[in-house]
Amino acid sequence: MAKPLITAGMGSVPSPDGVTFRVWAPHAEHVSVIGSFNNWDGAAHPMDSEPRGFWSICVEGASIGDHYKYQLATPWGVINRIDPYAREVTNSVGNAIIHNPDFDWEHDDFSMQSWNELVIYELHVGTFNDHDLKQPGRFNSITTRLDHLKRLGINAIQVMPVGQFAGQRSWGYNPSHIFAVDTDYGGSLGFKRFIKRAHQVGIGVILDVVFNHFGPSDLDLWRFDGWSENDKGGIYFYNDDRAQTPWGQTRPDYGRGEVRQYILDNVRMWLEEYHLDGLRFDSTGYIRNIGDAGTEEIPDGWSILQAINETVARHYPGRITIAEDLRSNDWLTKDVGAGGAGFGSQWDPHFVQPIRQAVIATRDEDRALGAVREAILYRYNDDAFERVIYSESHDDVANGQSRIPQDVNQADPTGWYAQKRSTLAAAMVFTAPGIPMLFQGQEFLEGGWFRDTVPVDWDQRQEFRGIVRLYRDLIHLRLDREGRSRGLCGQFTQVFHVDTDRSVLAFHRWDRGGPGDDVVVIANLSHQPQENYVVGFPASEAWNLRFNSDWHGYSECFDGYPSADVAAVSGEWDGFPYHGSFGVGPYSVLIYSQ
Repeated sequence: MAKPLITAGMGSVPSPDGVTFRVWAPHAEHVSVIGSFNNWDGAAHPMDSEPRGFWSICVEGASIGDHYKYQLATPWGVINRIDPYAREVTNSVGNAIIHNPDFDWEHDDFSMQSWNELVIYELHVGTFNDHDLKQPGRFNSITTRLDHLKRLGINAIQVMPVGQFAGQRSWGYNPSHIFAVDTDYGGSLGFKRFIKRAHQVGIGVILDVVFNHFGPSDLDLWRFDGWSENDKGGIYFYNDDRAQTPWGQTRPDYGRGEVRQYILDNVRMWLEEYHLDGLRFDSTGYIRNIGDAGTEEIPDGWSILQAINETVARHYPGRITIAEDLRSNDWLTKDVGAGGAGFGSQWDPHFVQPIRQAVIATRDEDRALGAVREAILYRYNDDAFERVIYSESHDDVANGQSRIPQDVNQADPTGWYAQKRSTLAAAMVFTAPGIPMLFQGQEFLEGGWFRDTVPVDWDQRQEFRGIVRLYRDLIHLRLDREGRSRGLCGQFTQVFHVDTDRSVLAFHRWDRGGPGDDVVVIANLSHQPQENYVVGFPASEAWNLRFNSDWHGYSECFDGYPSADVAAVSGEWDGFPYHGSFGVGPYSVLIYSQ
């Protein structure tokens, strides 16, 4: 099936005959294209009027690299605007640039792992590997760390938003121009080179996109052709109470055909022109609802989410779409044909919040094992991989919250308690059912809280190289790299042992079952080691210890509690026909398989 092209040449499109410009401005009386090719003369290239408020022209003297804008004569005066479809801009308040669409992908045919085998690493371009504090990091600085991520076992990077935003430093959730890649990060060419290199080393790239609001600052879309209603944003935005978001009155009008097409074209651009492997959609709750409570629905918002996912499923099979909704809705990941929004997966608040609370709590008696059990078992539409699970994300380590090591022990965020309980949370992430995700620097105890002005401290990678190895070992088991832990990629989970008195929990993971597949995970959430502890096992004879988070090799301050293989013997226990005894260190996780 042929893939749809970006709508009828919107923006600037180079050709052998020159450059065609096309823009939507229904309330303009006249529109001209002005730029470096005509000395910014508004009379030189008046555009032709088309039906439904579109304007177009082919300029023979224009070429790739030229700067330009649209000049609109309106009942409210003459205004100059940056092209809404500009693929490249000088900066958020500068000029559009005629973009060169050609790029040598060298027959890039990368295909991302199946979703049950994904391990995602979320990062922020500006701080991930920033060596010059005078300017943010760039795409090429991420490229220099791909070997680290590859060795760690990461097979998908989720990049926080890269659309051109106001200012030099930002989280990226304030997009001024959604088709242009931020110039400080390296622009379109830098992003394509990074994606190409990531694919060459076997790592997919997922991009965070923002359609719940635009701007709100440096936003030429605001009253783009001069018109507004109720003193609001004009043609690209709702002009009633639906305009209001926590970030200003800049919610796009999802019911207007041209705006819907604008968003769909942006989705197509990322997947087609940038070879991205998926998209993560920011705050979908504010696309489908007006307020925080979620009681005032926006049917047009639900409809645009369905249209996006139908487009991706039909034309870009294998690409993943991930919703950040955080409102526990099975319908988000239900098929569009069944009335759902059609996302492939969604961030799961049912996991992150109970797990963080369990490891951050000061007293053992405050670790709610029942909530941990529910966090492990929760799923959407009875599919374990319709959720992304994590203990840290950009949202969970900012806005009043810190990284887990910092929250565990403010006074000593790299000490024993911080190391033990943060790695306990990590072990839950990689053994529970779902798509596991890390946030940048988590694998070497990055402390404090996330800020777009503070780069990741890569010196800690060497200082805590044992912790890095712990994460690597967990990921390798999660991905069954040695053919003995397939159950961690499987759909099935049974939490069969919850001991609230001694703070011990055990669960069974499997795909098809049997040796090399069945996995038993035991978590001690107590500060005390457990000796001669007995749990049930699904099969008899030897169960080999594949991972012990208390191993001294992971950290000099770990005790290295002498956990060992287990010989399961007959005798019903925990609902299983066999049982075995073992010892487990404080705040530690053991992983067994046959």
